[in-house]
Amino acid sequence: MPTLILVRHGRSTANTAGVLAGRTPGVALDERGAAQAAALPGRLAGVPLAAAVSSPLQRCRETLRPLLDARPELEPHTEERISECDYGDWSGRKLTELNDEPLMDVVQRHPSAAAFPGGESMRAMQARAVDAVRDWNARVEAAHGEGATYVMCSHGDIIKALVADALGLHLDLFQRIHADPCSVTVIRYTRLQPFLLRLGDTGDLGSLVPREDPGADARAAVGGGAGAP
Repeated sequence: MPTLILVRHGRSTANTAGVLAGRTPGVALDERGAAQAAALPGRLAGVPLAAAVSSPLQRCRETLRPLLDARPELEPHTEERISECDYGDWSGRKLTELNDEPLMDVVQRHPSAAAFPGGESMRAMQARAVDAVRDWNARVEAAHGEGATYVMCSHGDIIKALVADALGLHLDLFQRIHADPCSVTVIRYTRLQPFLLRLGDTGDLGSLVPREDPGADARAAVGGGAGAP
């Protein structure tokens, strides 16, 4: 079965504004996010890619664009099932406000029971993303062989949910996983079990610098966070 390279979109204007973007239209990469995307072709240089799949949201399409420009043989595909979680009424709100919502504790500690008002549940989010990867694994293998590698650009919570599935972790543990903007996570699928080869690899250790508010590290960044300053 194929190897999947998961890329989280580059830093967005919503990330730097501290807003939970969700599926809000028009959320683009900021200046740093554009630079992260521009570096992606170099980071993946020498890795043969059989396909490039993207969430339909603008920030993911912008992240993959430099890679597609560098590799014109790659046909871009859009996959609705790896779109951002539908946060419903939470979309577009400041994360500092959402931290005071009673549901946030459920999102943090018992996400398998979390359903966003006017949106979807986190269980449904994981199920659709896992189904999408399984389908694309079969599609890529049929067209390019079991040793093929393909890239998929998606969102923080989607990638965390896919990693949890690959590791056999219950969804209630997925908030312990983190993926910075434009980080690369690699899962090699086999007939019997997946192998996690990379997790949130950016080559940048800036996110390890202690923050002014140490208590902030006790909560997972819903939506993925903005990465290092």
